[in-house]
Amino acid sequence: MKLLLTSAGFENPKIGKEFLRLIDKPVSEIEVLFIPTAARTDEELHYVEKSKEEILDLGIKKENICIYKLDKEINDNELEKINVIYVCGGNTFYLLYKVRESGFDKKIKEMVDKEIVYCGASAGSVLAGPDIEISGRDELWDKNDVGLKDLSGLNLTNHIISPHYIDDEEKVISKYEKETGKKVTRLTDKQALLIEGNEAKIIE
Repeated sequence: MKLLLTSAGFENPKIGKEFLRLIDKPVSEIEVLFIPTAARTDEELHYVEKSKEEILDLGIKKENICIYKLDKEINDNELEKINVIYVCGGNTFYLLYKVRESGFDKKIKEMVDKEIVYCGASAGSVLAGPDIEISGRDELWDKNDVGLKDLSGLNLTNHIISPHYIDDEEKVISKYEKETGKKVTRLTDKQALLIEGNEAKIIE
């Protein structure tokens, strides 16, 4: 299993280097499945473009980035060449809703089991955990405007991610931890959580 759970993509160049190391292929051959679905507002779409530019800046070819909006089922033939799934930020509840609706939740798990790298940015990182409840805690980030009742994440890891962490959020996050008994991994925009097999470490 190879997961790179970022707060804000490759804002820290060290995170981009880890991304390339994880994939372990010549950069010109890397094929990315790029999922922008969580982004709906102008601000969120701006960050999607930023994520795409960061991937291109690493040397990955534009024609090797396959954009998948979770608007249809995707078949195994389309996924054969993919080396990395990059899931962008936005509204975590909407993202989870669309991942389930498209059936892509099952495909992601199959791909991760085959050592395809999963890279998340913000909502994409939260999605990888056991649940996404933290995203709507006290309206901290996202509104559950799709009425999701089951907030189970992809469960690729037991780490619950709180991206874009700043000190002002500590009170809300600590309260959440105390009430639920769950531990939250806080990530600033310069940090990412790297998971390889059973080992996890913060990149900063």
